[in-house]
Parts: sequence; structure tokens; C-alpha cells
Amino acid sequence: MKIFSYLQYLLPQHLLSELAGKLADAKTPWLKDFLIKQFMRTYHINLSETLIKNPAEFASFNDFFIRRLKPDARPIDHSSTREIISPADGTIAQIGMIKQNQLLQAKNFYFDLETLFGHDLEAAQTFVDGNFATIYLAPHNYHRVHMPLIGRLTKTIYVPGKLFAVNRMTSEIIPKLYSRNERFIALFDTAAGKVAVIMVGALIVGSIKMNWMKKPIRNKSVVTNIFSTSPQYNKGDELGYFKLGSTVILLFEKNKINLSSSSLINTHILIGQPLANIK
Repeated sequence: MKIFSYLQYLLPQHLLSELAGKLADAKTPWLKDFLIKQFMRTYHINLSETLIKNPAEFASFNDFFIRRLKPDARPIDHSSTREIISPADGTIAQIGMIKQNQLLQAKNFYFDLETLFGHDLEAAQTFVDGNFATIYLAPHNYHRVHMPLIGRLTKTIYVPGKLFAVNRMTSEIIPKLYSRNERFIALFDTAAGKVAVIMVGALIVGSIKMNWMKKPIRNKSVVTNIFSTSPQYNKGDELGYFKLGSTVILLFEKNKINLSSSSLINTHILIGQPLANIK
């Protein structure tokens, strides 16, 4: 695994991801059924929670990968207006305080807010000395991302970048991993102040699709959009999805939240489960 992590510096990451994406979008019955079957066997996928339960009914491997859950699969407590929930199914890779502008990646590896935001200094400054949570989505996880609390979309930033694989090994080997990979940042106005929901791409993860976009952004430079009017998103509303997903990072302003006592590093968490509370 360590050798592969270093070899990624030499790989044509975007080309590999593009080819994998074409294969995953293939609708040829025997091919997509074979890919789905092998994936389910390798990662022990259980379809009991999904809307589609017969693997053969998925139109493609990607259709299977971004499968939707039954409406009651992830209960959301809407009565608790101060509770902030996990936006994704996954493992809490890191959680805690942002030290000035530095976020902990793993062990002694840090990455900075300015680079993470594609050098949007105003956005980066918002979260200095705030709080963060990094949630890693493994291949077997549900790969749609949901709103952690009630909020209104104000700004999005697409930052092009590399597509290193994201896992525990690479986070401990590749410096500034999350601020080097392609990422999509959505900023919201909420009762907890500004909140950032950041979706980070990875090797073979060439597509981050948000629900308000017609198609994923493909650009060689930073793309910023400002929303003067936008709909309000309720806690638990779907925001978007990964096609072969990676990592979600949440950012909160200074002194706005208290992290949940159950939000521990390496803990598995599901959408709807408490992550923090508004002060």
C-alpha cells in the first residue's frame, strides 16, 4: 500500500479516472452486471436499505454506486433545531479545532484554509480558529451527501486539483492531501454562522455532482459562484453525490458549535446521527 501511495505521483490520475468513469457509466447488461456483482462481493454490499434491491435493475455501475436509500433508512430529528448531524455515511477521520488556519490531516500532517479554498482569502478567513470534521466515505458506503443543518446556499467554489486516492494510508503519507485534490466547496448561512460543506475527489473519483448543477464542473481554474437568492435547505436534504466517493469536510466558525461527545476519531457515523450542537 505504501508503494502504491508513492506511485500515484507518477500516475495519469485524471486519465485513469476518466476511463474508469466511462466504464462505470456503461449500460451493456453483461458488463454492468458483472461490475456490480464483483463490487458487491468484494465489499459485502447490503441492498436491504436501498430503493432498488435487485442488482440487475441498476442502469449502470454508477447508477448502483449512487443508489438511493429508502426514505426511512436514515431518520432525521427535525425537532432538535440546534443539533448538527453527519452529512454522510462514513468514518470520522479527524475532528476538532482549527489551529489558526491549520487543519489536522493525520498525525503530524496539516493543511491550510487558504489553499483548501483555492486562495479565496475571504472565505478562508471566516473559519480561522473554528471547528472542523473530516468524514471518509469507504467504497461500501452510501455516497450521497446531505445537509447537516438548516441553511441557505450563498457561495460555491470549485477548485481543480490532483486525484490522489484518499484513505488512512495516503492521509498519513501524502502531505496536504485534501488541499491538493479536486474539491467542491458549498458555503451556507445557518444558525451556526457560516458553514462550509466540502466534497473532496480522489483517484477514480472524477465526478462530484451537486443537485443544483446540470453536470459536474470540469475546469482547469477555480470557479466561484455567488448566490444572491437561493432556496433554504433543511437538515437532511440531499446536496449531491460522489461517483466513486471520497471525503467530506465540514467547517464551522469560531465559538459557534460544541462537538458531540460521541464524535470520536475512527468512529463510524451515519447520516442523521449527531455530530455537534449549536451554542
